[in-house]
Amino acid sequence: MNTENAGRRPNLLVIVVDDMGWSDLRAFGGEANTPVLDALTARGVRLTNFHTSPVCSTTRAMLMTGCDHHEVGLGCMVETMTPEQRGKPGYEGYLTDRALTIAERLRDSGYHTIMSGKWHMGVKEPYLSMPVDKGFERSFALVQGEHNHFGADQTPETAGHDGLSQYRLDGKSVRFPEGAYSSDYYADTLIGFIDDARDDARPLFAYLPFTAPHSPLQAPPALIEKYRGLYDDGPEAMRERRLARMRDMGLSVGNVTPAEIRGGQHWSELSPEQRQLESRKMEIYAAMIESMDSAVGLVLDALRKAGRLDNTEILFFSDNGPAGSLREATPGWREWIIEHADNRFDNLGKATSYVSMGPRWAQAQAAPFFLFKRYTSEGGVRTCGLACGPRIKARNETNAFLHVMDIAPTLLEFAGANNVTPAGKIPIRGVSAAGVLAGTRDEVHAADARIAWELGYSRGVRVGDWKALYLPKVAQGISPDIPVNRWLLFNIARDPGETSELSAAEPEKLQELIAAWDEYARETGVVVP
Repeated sequence: MNTENAGRRPNLLVIVVDDMGWSDLRAFGGEANTPVLDALTARGVRLTNFHTSPVCSTTRAMLMTGCDHHEVGLGCMVETMTPEQRGKPGYEGYLTDRALTIAERLRDSGYHTIMSGKWHMGVKEPYLSMPVDKGFERSFALVQGEHNHFGADQTPETAGHDGLSQYRLDGKSVRFPEGAYSSDYYADTLIGFIDDARDDARPLFAYLPFTAPHSPLQAPPALIEKYRGLYDDGPEAMRERRLARMRDMGLSVGNVTPAEIRGGQHWSELSPEQRQLESRKMEIYAAMIESMDSAVGLVLDALRKAGRLDNTEILFFSDNGPAGSLREATPGWREWIIEHADNRFDNLGKATSYVSMGPRWAQAQAAPFFLFKRYTSEGGVRTCGLACGPRIKARNETNAFLHVMDIAPTLLEFAGANNVTPAGKIPIRGVSAAGVLAGTRDEVHAADARIAWELGYSRGVRVGDWKALYLPKVAQGISPDIPVNRWLLFNIARDPGETSELSAAEPEKLQELIAAWDEYARETGVVVP
């Protein structure tokens, strides 16, 4: 910790990546070249027990408000809302005004608030909840959940599966410069906002939500080439190497029993052509992570030139676990990709291609945890995170349980800002992690705190050392041996890989957790589809 800045209000930088696995960063066991994030990790702390929602927009709603996503209009992603949910309170499909955002709170306490990147908290008129209306004084926003990373989806002829990509600059419709790369352009735009504030004495709150490495898998060709051949032995071998590196780094999860990789075909069962395709997808994915890391470095350089970096608290995390859906095999998506994408091998990773990761790579990326994005298992909601700054104690890791709802109160405490919620607004549910990050406290939450999840039939609840998990029938599309449509029980402290199911041995504990989840659902207005 640096005590020189103790009396000055810090700048705050929150960086979010999209669909990245727990072990994808080099600092967590991965292979991609990430010198910038490696350096931040060395000066800061890994957040090895950080949790989010199973998908992106619901996580972002909790990040922005410190409230549960069911309370603030995004009970689920609007793209997947069912007739039973539509029109119900909490299922408006956009970030409502029921809670103040962290940007509004910080702006009103004297911060200059800026963002550049993915918004995804209201995607269609008349329900466009935009950053300019939620406390950001300057903003460049991708409205929806994904886009072509090179901007090649902004005309009727080139529109993506879900339509034209939409962008807003300070609330006004703009085009993404075709040919630019997403991570570079988001960073460049945020740097422009930082430069524009050079004469503004207020501290900064900067929000940088990347779309990498979300599908489509696309990256600059020179970066892809750097990883040629690195993944030619498949996801099973990659996972074992990552687990070994976790042990070498002394991470607390390095010696846990890892979840089994389920479904699909083992690498040894694939043809040479299939292996070549699968290896290339992972090469592109790693290139996307390296590009994101370089973009973060440019933003840090801009803060340094502005004289702000030494007094900046930085939080970095992924919005959910890695994406295991294989769009190329999904009805609707499959036909669109066949008609519109050029997926010849030599074109993969370019603007006219469209490929996604699939379940076996995603489970390896989530190592050592179970499953991936969409599910309330640890692989879906436990994501890599790190923190660095003058008020943060540098050390290898903190394994304290943290939730994305805890970020808003943490930032407010760092900023010395008012955490009081005005009448008529929903109060913050999260708990400040400032003490844990500073090294003055061991835990953020009380030992008996209830933390719960729900999204699209998938449910989870955690109290103390125990977690109950309910997986929907769709999980058997990954593998028919995954138990679905019933509650499962795990001692999550001893078994974070969720490998030893204990409901038969501990029926009373399971009923206790189910009752806790029912209470959560009543409190937050969950509508089970």
